[in-house]
Amino acid sequence: MDLIVENGLVFDGLGNPPRKLHVGIRGNTVTTLSEAPIPRAPHTRVIDATGHWVTPGFIDCHTHYDAEVELAPSLSESVRHGVTTVLMGSCSLSLALGTPEDLADMFCRVEAIPYDTVRSLLEQRKTWNTLGDYLAHLEQLPLGPHVASFLGHSALRAHTMGLHRSLEPGLRPREDELRAMESLVREGLELGYVGLSIMTLKWDKMGGSRDIRSRPLPSTYARWSEYRRLTRLLRERGRVFQGVPNISTKVNVVLFFLESIGLFRPSLKTTVISMMDTRANRGIHRLIGVLSQVANRLLGADFRWQALPEIFDLWADGIDLVVFEEFGAGAAALHLQDAASRAGLLRTPEYRSRFRREWTNRFLPRAFHRDFNESRILQCPDASVVGKSFAQVAKEQGRDAVDVFLDLISTHGDALRWYTVMANDRREELERICRHPDILMGFSDAGAHLRNMAHYNFPLRLLRLVREAEKRGEPFMSVERAVHRLTGELAGWFGLDAGVLAEGRRADLVVIQPEGLDAKLDQVAEAPMENFGGFVRLVNRNDAAVKAVLISGREAVNEAGVSPALGRERGFGGVLRARA
Repeated sequence: MDLIVENGLVFDGLGNPPRKLHVGIRGNTVTTLSEAPIPRAPHTRVIDATGHWVTPGFIDCHTHYDAEVELAPSLSESVRHGVTTVLMGSCSLSLALGTPEDLADMFCRVEAIPYDTVRSLLEQRKTWNTLGDYLAHLEQLPLGPHVASFLGHSALRAHTMGLHRSLEPGLRPREDELRAMESLVREGLELGYVGLSIMTLKWDKMGGSRDIRSRPLPSTYARWSEYRRLTRLLRERGRVFQGVPNISTKVNVVLFFLESIGLFRPSLKTTVISMMDTRANRGIHRLIGVLSQVANRLLGADFRWQALPEIFDLWADGIDLVVFEEFGAGAAALHLQDAASRAGLLRTPEYRSRFRREWTNRFLPRAFHRDFNESRILQCPDASVVGKSFAQVAKEQGRDAVDVFLDLISTHGDALRWYTVMANDRREELERICRHPDILMGFSDAGAHLRNMAHYNFPLRLLRLVREAEKRGEPFMSVERAVHRLTGELAGWFGLDAGVLAEGRRADLVVIQPEGLDAKLDQVAEAPMENFGGFVRLVNRNDAAVKAVLISGREAVNEAGVSPALGRERGFGGVLRARA
């Protein structure tokens, strides 16, 4: 054996009760699972897992690592928490097809990543021009985790129609363009792309400085007849339709249900974001949970919500936060890239009147709570406001909270950093979401919103939630079921070779110290991104929870930290191709 993991409590990723076993690994494969000690060779590396859990590597089914994987292919901020497989190409965005400028304009504002870095990266390194070339390119990278990808509909549409035509309201693709998109989807599915991702939320907008800045993404201009031309191919192959509904109005989620229904036809695997207990719409998670059960149990659908097993909280520098895109005044501010121009706009009485009207209008659809009481100022050149909510500052000054907020933003810009909680702040409701049969565990958005959120360790957060409930004597889910939700359940649904710890399977596994599943999982730190010009992002740091991470039988993480070879040597992760 090259490596043996001894005396651990082994979870197979299929939901079966754990067993105390020794795990023998030769090359990249688990060759032996034994209750008896496994003989060692002189060269055998041994990991003592006494008192630890040994699980399959976790799967993150919703990331935006498409850009980061090019500059820092270790993707170590996920791997350090036990994630060994990631899915990219989410939310209609992919780097597989398109020009560097078009891709940067589509990707960077939506996902809040550095525009200049990504555009320069693509201009220097983009050598691929086909779907097959892109996967071949990824296979040549020294990948940390395994990667799989969706076909991004915005990228396909812009590539086929031309970016400007794809962003023209009311302009339908010609029949030859629809056939070209069908051909690309068919080709992608043959190559092993997981499926197709689309976007219907119009507050995800184009970046860059061209005349198309602030238009919604290309996918949002498509009619459902266009989507159906492409989902027909997914249905035939048993592949996945991933979408973002209009989370402000929530009405068009019904169309995703209808698309998934399998009466008199094969069902369509459909997953959308997201089931959350939001402060803006208390109880909505219960309603949509009932709707999905009706669709799946009575109408033959194969529909899944994505969900996070943790508080959904947000950090913001000034007004740079995607939730401000959901109403006109916020989007108008974000349209302006120049700080002085933006500050000038925020100071005008006309703008303030519009912002106040839209912010306080309870009848406008919303996903964000828009409550200045639910905020905390973390950093500001004016130290007197730090630690307070915007509402508290307004009360102390005897002023309107909207004026206080806009004054602080216009005066201090990005030097004002603040925090809020958007969803999942009630434990009992969060547990209800996590045990719902129609969810897929995962919606980290890893690789995006780099200054706004950090959900890299969400698998560990679920395990802690389950373990703490057991310790209280109020279990809502077994540990083996939680592991299944993070591994085998996801792999099976997406059609990927991952998520199972068994003899003959690839040796992707995590050694977890259950005593390390503590309050440190909640902590968020800042760290510079590798090869991103010193850009600092939010990260999770709770190294006591994970003793080791193996990818393809190699130690990606051990007690000394992330392996220096991760992201620099090939032989860890690879490109996973979906199987029908």
